[in-house]
Amino acid sequence: MLSGLLFLFGVLLVAHVMFGYPLILRFFAKHRAKPVLKGDRSTTVSLLLPVHNGAPFIRAKLLSILKQDYPRGLLQIVVLSDGSTDGTDRIVDEFEPLGVELIRLPRGGKPAALNAGFKRARHEILVLTDVRQELDPACIKNLVRSFNDPTVGVVSGEMLIRSGVTHEEVDIGLYWRFESWMRNQLGRLDSTFGATGPIYAIRRELVVELPVDILLDDVYLPLTTFFRGYRLVVDETARVYDHPAKLGSEFRRKVRTLAGNYQIIKRLPRLLGWQNRLWFHFVSYKLGRLLLPYALLLVALSSVFLPGGVARFVVGGQIAFYGLAALDMWLPQRFILKRISSPIRTFVVMMIAAVCAVSVFFVPPKQLWKESTILPAAKSMAAGNDGG
Repeated sequence: MLSGLLFLFGVLLVAHVMFGYPLILRFFAKHRAKPVLKGDRSTTVSLLLPVHNGAPFIRAKLLSILKQDYPRGLLQIVVLSDGSTDGTDRIVDEFEPLGVELIRLPRGGKPAALNAGFKRARHEILVLTDVRQELDPACIKNLVRSFNDPTVGVVSGEMLIRSGVTHEEVDIGLYWRFESWMRNQLGRLDSTFGATGPIYAIRRELVVELPVDILLDDVYLPLTTFFRGYRLVVDETARVYDHPAKLGSEFRRKVRTLAGNYQIIKRLPRLLGWQNRLWFHFVSYKLGRLLLPYALLLVALSSVFLPGGVARFVVGGQIAFYGLAALDMWLPQRFILKRISSPIRTFVVMMIAAVCAVSVFFVPPKQLWKESTILPAAKSMAAGNDGG
């Protein structure tokens, strides 16, 4: 009896997080959407670009910033070099005649670099962006338009993943598109639970100093704004373009982001209380994602004790599911079974990352920062098709 109840609870939790909640969110976003009152007024913008050893990307990044369809006299560009040793500073120096400011900092991590940038920023709106992703020419203009609405405190852009070649790249692109869809629905309803790290904007007066050990500055900073009554929204026309990543790199990024969610809950416990006006959505989405692998483990363990025929069917299905995930790494790219095994493997790797995220309670947070790896072919892509 107990095993049956535990099995049912685990199945219902998995079903709610993976299928039920996205459908509920879509319903609320459609019927209770809060439009953003956009305007076309240009205002002063300080763009902050923190970077550590970003030489392979920094030139293309700065060129994409300088090509922005935005009044150049209203745009301050500040590169925050966080102890770079690979020639990043030298490349940025070439752009000094074009108005790009370089701040050389000792290695202290991204939050410390951003804190230095906040002090250097002179303008009304801050745009925060990472080095790897190139900006669409209308990106900043479209971000700024949403600040015409006085209820908006943070505006995220839309990150599009360029088309992948391998099944692994394609699956990660699909995963990111689903995550973007969830974020966009939340923004339509009221607010997201953070911002799109590679590109977002915030009102200068709402900025607070970041804890230097915070893993998710793009979640902590926006949420402090959320709890002051402002909205965190997404503008899907403010685009940046990224390269497809290896599954191993995405695994490390996911460990860091999920560990960062534990850290955020500890620092902002109001997320789990009624002070959070989107409590149900936070519990179903963010907390649910953290609990999902344990729900799957509960399903696996309790299914062994189900009645004979049912147990054989359920256990057999799980063995086949996880067996396909394990087999995937040995299958050739063009093998037909790869179309099924590859997304299953991606899902399983993300679940393992969620379990590994608890390491944030046992190791210094900085140990969870790992440099992202992109495939060599992607590095040479100048344009290509986006993954959106």
